[in-house]
Amino acid sequence: MSCAACVRRVELGLTDLPGINEASVNLLAEKVSVEFDDAQLNLESVMKRVEELGYEPIAPQAETGKGTHTTIISVGGMSCAACVRRVEKALSAIPGVEDASVNLALSRASVIHTLDAAEIVPELEKVLDETGYEYLGVVDRSDVDPIEEATKRELRELKIKLTVGAVLSIIVFIGSMPGLFPFVKAIPDTARLVLLLLLTTPVLFWVGNRFFIGAYKAARQWTSDMNTLVAVGACSAYIYSCFVVILPKFFESAGVAPHVYFDGAAMIVTLILLGRFLEARAKGRTSMAVKRLMGLRAKTARVVRDGKEVDVPVEMVKKDDLIVVRPGEKIPTDGMIESGTSAVDESMLTGESIPVDKETGSEVYGGTINKSGSFRFRATKVGSETALAQIIRLVEEAQGSKAPIQRIADKVASVFVPVVFSIAVVTFLIWNFVVPEPLFSRALLNFVSVLIIACPCAMGLATPTAVMVGTGAGAEKGILIKGGEILEKTYKITTVVFDKTGTLTKGEPEVTDLVAANSGSENEVLTIAAALESVSEHPLARAILNRAQQEQITPGSADGFEALSGMGVKGSIAGRSCLLGNERLMKQQGILMNGLESDSERLRNDGKTCIFVAQDGRAVGVLGLSDPPKESAGSAIRALKNMGLKVAMITGDNVKAAESVARTMGIDSVLAEVLPADKAQEIRKLQEKGEVVAMVGDGINDAPALTAADIGIALGAGTDVAIEAGDITLIKNDLNLVPEAINLSFRTMRIIKQNLFWAFFYNSLGIPVAAGVLFPFFGILLNPVFAAAAMAMSSVSVVSNSLRLKSLLAR
Repeated sequence: MSCAACVRRVELGLTDLPGINEASVNLLAEKVSVEFDDAQLNLESVMKRVEELGYEPIAPQAETGKGTHTTIISVGGMSCAACVRRVEKALSAIPGVEDASVNLALSRASVIHTLDAAEIVPELEKVLDETGYEYLGVVDRSDVDPIEEATKRELRELKIKLTVGAVLSIIVFIGSMPGLFPFVKAIPDTARLVLLLLLTTPVLFWVGNRFFIGAYKAARQWTSDMNTLVAVGACSAYIYSCFVVILPKFFESAGVAPHVYFDGAAMIVTLILLGRFLEARAKGRTSMAVKRLMGLRAKTARVVRDGKEVDVPVEMVKKDDLIVVRPGEKIPTDGMIESGTSAVDESMLTGESIPVDKETGSEVYGGTINKSGSFRFRATKVGSETALAQIIRLVEEAQGSKAPIQRIADKVASVFVPVVFSIAVVTFLIWNFVVPEPLFSRALLNFVSVLIIACPCAMGLATPTAVMVGTGAGAEKGILIKGGEILEKTYKITTVVFDKTGTLTKGEPEVTDLVAANSGSENEVLTIAAALESVSEHPLARAILNRAQQEQITPGSADGFEALSGMGVKGSIAGRSCLLGNERLMKQQGILMNGLESDSERLRNDGKTCIFVAQDGRAVGVLGLSDPPKESAGSAIRALKNMGLKVAMITGDNVKAAESVARTMGIDSVLAEVLPADKAQEIRKLQEKGEVVAMVGDGINDAPALTAADIGIALGAGTDVAIEAGDITLIKNDLNLVPEAINLSFRTMRIIKQNLFWAFFYNSLGIPVAAGVLFPFFGILLNPVFAAAAMAMSSVSVVSNSLRLKSLLAR
């Protein structure tokens, strides 16, 4: 092989062979890499084809990853980074599997294997089941998204269980408090306690079964988490209470009055399940960003084949196909214009509101919208190669790379649970073997008492109540937060990056400058421009007509109107020849500029688009158009700086325009001429420097960056894709809500930490009492009244502290 043509010939020749998925040639190394769709394909057919093409084959060499298959499966039941490691380790251990990687956000596992798919899939399903996770099917084998279906099922199940748990828990609570509810005293104690046992049992083992499953998974990995704490605490309270109901004399022999904790066991399960329900509802939205992006693709393309225009599904478009696009249609794939001119709305990719003029030789991109003229273009990229497909891939990768931050409660629980177990065991050993006159019943009672008093009843309220109050207060202000985990991350932000167009700016061009040549009148310039644009379809025409309306100018009529695509328009007004367009049109028509060159240069330096107006061969004025900043932009940026945060702006616009906008708002750091695919990379560069980054955007082109950022803040007035990709949505188109959202996170996280402290403080204080530390001095073991008071005080303090958050946020 000696040239690029040889490379192309070999690649095409090999990919025509049955069973060959891909072939690529390295000209310098004189190597051909072949990916088999069938691992048993005879390599002799490959070598024979190389000979037929006129080249000399050399003996094949096996390479890692060649002759392998990739199967992507959906996995249910994963909730954290530990789950990811567990699944990857289990799948990688299967014979025939070379590698396994898990995308937590999409709940998918990508498995590279040497066995046939029909052989490996049953093994994958078996291993996942043994590991404690759910196999949900192979991706792309059906039109139904298994993750979406599983999420819907989970939400339905959680809603049913939460409703049943809430109803039964309220009844159990009332039945456990005869002193507060006089009508309960009418029920005999024995019947009342048996009824409480019967009502608590389904709450614990059906409503709260996920906590026991989670605790079991953690125990198999020799670790503990919040599931362990809930399961141990609730189960201890339940078992203790069951003994009280069944064997009351056992407690009397230990010198302790029997007391039940059914209400504590039921309430903690129900309250923490409420938090899980809110999390599941928020998590269910994460994959919607990708789905909405996919929905932006054109469904069909008008392809020229055998001299005829034929509508075909976009999946059937091939490279080098000639495609026809009419006004108002989506461009089906990436390519190069061969004939025709138009203006294309590329805001999906660039974020810029001003449409881009296209002519022969211009590049066009799939998913963008053709605004005016018709044209034909040659497809250069199809399928996964297109710019839109790259954005989708970037969003998927960014979602997968965002490892969820473990809850503070899990971190505390991982230490708290082993410590409590250790204290309980030591307590049992001391009371059964060390103390004078040891009693097994007393030792066992104290052992269980330590576990009960450590039961974090208030833990069920600590995070959910603060999150509910915080998110509720945020919603009243127009700030929608997708979950407690988002609040946990938001308060750590160090840098806020704003998209320019549509976020910091209004997103629509306006006529900001009007310059008349020599001693001419600005109104006269605007009158000519409005008359020519009154019949124009160009997107900038609306900006000129809006300015004319503001100046109370009624556009006249233009005769002989003609659109000069890519340059401007011309026509006759009151018998005088008039032109309106860019500098290229003026030069082409030989227009005398009348000294407007310096004015246009000044406007361009300010990042504005210049449109010249000419009459009878002489330029009479120039209009400057730009996308002006939002009224709230300046105050929002000042507020963020006052909070000690760094502020940056990122845009696909040119450097001059970007710096001009940044100066007016007080932004020091500007990232200009950044393509959508590179926006996420710029965010990652900041993160690599140790910054915790919030990205504020509103467009489709912002989706990868919103997802890659630690926190994505989407404007509700923006696109659905941006809203789905973001973690926080601002309903109002007011940038002052950005510092408000961060302040909300600061205050909520402070309250959560205080709640966690009080939740553990009361329990930890009671552990020594339950262990019998006070018995040698005061003869006190676990007094049920004290235990109940400690639990009540813990819950009351947590709820009161959470409600205090509302008044703090109202200031």
